[in-house]
Formats: sequence, C-alpha cells, structure tokens
Amino acid sequence: MNLYDPNGERLQKVMAHAGVGSRRLCENLISEGRVTVNGQIITELGMRVDPTKVRIHVDGVPIAADSSKLTVALYKPPGVVSTMHDEFDRPSLAQYVEDLPERLFNVGRLDQDTEGLILLSNDGELTHRLTHPKYRVPKTYVARVEGAVTRGLGRVLEKGIVLDDGPVHVDKFILRESSPRNSIVELTLHSGRNRIVRRIMEEVHHPVMELVRIKFGTIEVGHLKPGKIRRIAGSELSALMHSVGM
Repeated sequence: MNLYDPNGERLQKVMAHAGVGSRRLCENLISEGRVTVNGQIITELGMRVDPTKVRIHVDGVPIAADSSKLTVALYKPPGVVSTMHDEFDRPSLAQYVEDLPERLFNVGRLDQDTEGLILLSNDGELTHRLTHPKYRVPKTYVARVEGAVTRGLGRVLEKGIVLDDGPVHVDKFILRESSPRNSIVELTLHSGRNRIVRRIMEEVHHPVMELVRIKFGTIEVGHLKPGKIRRIAGSELSALMHSVGM
C-alpha cells in the first residue's frame, strides 16, 4: 500500500495538529525513526498523508490525527436513559450533545438510575473495541450500599460469585466507609453485563442505594459535573486508543 498521498498534509503538520508537540519536535521524532504510518517506520520529512486514511503511532502509541472523529465524556445524571433517542420521551443522552455538529453514539450504557461517566463517540472502531468483551475494558464504580460491609467481602468478590447468568468477579474492591446502616464501596470490573454492580451487591445482601461510575478504561470522570461534557483529545485519547490496541 502506498502511504504517500500527494494531496495530503505533511506528516509533521498532522502530528502537530494532533497535539504531539511543536512542528520542530515532530520533525525530530520522524528523523529519529520513532514514527510509524500503518506500521511502517517513516524517517523522511517530505511524507504527505491523509490523516483520515492512515494510522500514525509515535513510540508505539497512537495519535488521534483524524479531526473528523470526536469522543466526549459525559457525566450522565440519574434518571437519564443511555440512548440517543427514547421512544417514551424520557430524558436521553442526546440533549447534552445537541449543539455539536457530529452525530455521536453512546459507548455502552448505564442504567437509568446510575449516574456518572459515559462516553459518546463517532469513532466506530474505538466504540467497538471499548464495548467488546475481548478487550476487557475495566470500569470503576462507587456505590452506597445497605448495611455494614466487612473487608472480607472484597476477597469474596475478587474470588468470584455466581449470578443467574454465570460467574463474575471484581478486579478490585475497596471499602471506603462502613457503618451499621450503610457503607461506601468502590468496585472495578471489566464485565459489561446488564446492571452488573447492582446484581453483585444484591447477591451478597448489600443492595445498592446510589451508584456512580467514575472511570471507563483510562478515562476518569474527574471534576466533570452532572450534565456536562468534555472532549477527549490529545494524550488522553491516545492512551484510551492504546489501551484497546489501536
């Protein structure tokens, strides 16, 4: 395959626009043999490429060079359904991105009562990888649950329990607070099964009272407020792409 596109942009310009660094820094990276285009090492500064048709990596890490692709993080409030259009006219995700020109799709789902981080994107390959079980993308949740949770519960859940649709285990369990009436726990797991955190905690007799997703893959909710979005770009997007082998 011929990587050179006479009508394309210079590789160092594409890299600079993607946030890798200054034009001079990008030229140095190319000259040092640290840049690949579709897996081929490029060292010549005259290379022109179409960023929508090639995959560019620096030191093995992908850069998001295609400006037509957009991924955003949204803090989904409770009571909002995880769809871009709801046939029952319930509040949906579309209202939070209606001012953006790109047509975005939700990456996975959160149940209606769960709040927190959800991603929306028009990058089909990234969406596929983030939601496919093969890539085992971890998600982290914080839950307020009924009753006093003991530290021993973490060992039980990390070892695994059996639900009606098969076994499941959490990758990491942290007991944040515990009191006789309710406790706060943090769970990280890669399962994408429906209402999985609620079902796990119900099975161990600590029903969920409130549930927030705080991390999806490498993306953290951070200081994002309910109903607000932020663009995922630069090194943050590169790390997300790299985590699923792009």
